[in-house]
Amino acid sequence: MGEIERALVVGGGIGGLSTTVALRREGVEVDVVEKNPKWDVYGVGIIQPPNALGALHRIGLAEECIRRGHAIMGGRAHLGDGTLVGDADYPPVVPGWPPMNGIPRPILHEILQNAVLNSGATVKVGEVVTELVQRDDGVDVAFSDGTSGAYDLVVGADGLYSQIREQVFGDAVAPRYTGQVCFRYNLPRFEGLDRIEMYVGGIHGSAGFVPLTDEVMYMLFILGWPADEVQQDPARLDAVMRERLEPFAADRVAEQRELITDATKVVYRPVENIIMPSPWHRGRVLLIGDAAHGTSPHAGQGAAQAIEDGVVLAEEIASGKSAAAVLDAFMARRYERCKQVVELSAAVGEWEQNPDPTVNPEDIRNRIIMICAQPV
Repeated sequence: MGEIERALVVGGGIGGLSTTVALRREGVEVDVVEKNPKWDVYGVGIIQPPNALGALHRIGLAEECIRRGHAIMGGRAHLGDGTLVGDADYPPVVPGWPPMNGIPRPILHEILQNAVLNSGATVKVGEVVTELVQRDDGVDVAFSDGTSGAYDLVVGADGLYSQIREQVFGDAVAPRYTGQVCFRYNLPRFEGLDRIEMYVGGIHGSAGFVPLTDEVMYMLFILGWPADEVQQDPARLDAVMRERLEPFAADRVAEQRELITDATKVVYRPVENIIMPSPWHRGRVLLIGDAAHGTSPHAGQGAAQAIEDGVVLAEEIASGKSAAAVLDAFMARRYERCKQVVELSAAVGEWEQNPDPTVNPEDIRNRIIMICAQPV
């Protein structure tokens, strides 16, 4: 196997759990530590583009995601008044699979959790890493419950506000607010929704619908927002979302807008991104997923790139290389791909805030699709 036989994965979200499953399939002993004592997720749904399904297939989970999600067969674009401006079918990448898949975030979390627990990995919840001491051949780790462990590799998969990133790299690189916020809300799926349906409202933002199951879809709404107004009263999120959607005259948006009635079910986030300079490792500590390359949601690639990280890392470890060679090979396969996804997704968001008639945002999205269609 090489020099990496025991790993600690910090973070029990999509990236951390995918990485754990991938490492266990290659025989690596894995401990997972997750700070959330409930080990649950707060969210609505996830878009799984072809590269996400491909990466999940390599760890044996794509088929269950497809079975428990909903096919996304294409994309349909409208102006804010409902005028249809684009309608495209997406070709399937794998015969018998949908081109893309939508799935509720809690269901994906359950699939990944079960795979981790069935893999034999050890999971510790409600705890954090308090100290990392690097050695030439590994890392000694102390946890908040007073226990400790020695590992050949520590993987920081603890999200956009990564504690591991700060502990190892300091605060020189931090998430950047992009000038937009995103609202999401689960609703009953209306009949016939089998694609991503978007309504572009210019200065009022973009609203859309994504199927998640036969019964459920989510409504998304992304728009420009002053930095000093990002903090919102949680008790008014449903009212704020409805109010900001009022300029959309499209019947579909108007109908669904009135169903947004529970502030506790609104998922509201400022849109932030980050791209760590290469390399994302120092010694035997490596950052992956949002901790290293958190992206805006404009291309649906955040979770996909995190899953790819785990698969690539496991493949490089399985090659039997030295630890240093594994980390170098990982960066060679991941850095430019992830950097382009972050930067191009940000460019779509910048266009939405400052439309440029000489630039077509669909051309930018197509570049992302072409990048992600390449083998990882």
